[in-house]
Amino acid sequence: MRDPSDDIAPGLTAEAAKAQAKRLRAELAGQGTALSHGQALEHVARLHGCRDWNTLCAALNQRPNRIVLRPGDRVQGRYLGQPFTGELTGLRDLGAKGRAEVTIRFDRPVDVVQFDSFSNFRHRIAATIGPDGCSARRTSDGQPQLVLERAG
Repeated sequence: MRDPSDDIAPGLTAEAAKAQAKRLRAELAGQGTALSHGQALEHVARLHGCRDWNTLCAALNQRPNRIVLRPGDRVQGRYLGQPFTGELTGLRDLGAKGRAEVTIRFDRPVDVVQFDSFSNFRHRIAATIGPDGCSARRTSDGQPQLVLERAG
């Protein structure tokens, strides 16, 4: 069964959708077209693939585990089992099931090799994450290659 929130942008919140409706009303008013706030909300919901505002709100409320990210955010997590902190320097919505491509610049290089005999330090990575901030790709022990969250 298809998840109704699959088409909704990963970072969208109800507050952001309301702000989009407000901007839509202002833009149309500037062109001489009157639109009520309720009508603007309904238009924004349809733009995000929902039949109406209530459906959009319900879909957004069903996404409690979705991570909301923006370029410039401070992030933390684990990459190939190693803890890191850094800055989200790139974010591209891939649309499919809330997936996104992220680029992260680490505060300190991360050694991605777990052998004592040599090291391989990464300063920056690009990866694809799901709506929960975890990559679908796994390490040999079954853990996500990247686990990402906003730094608190």
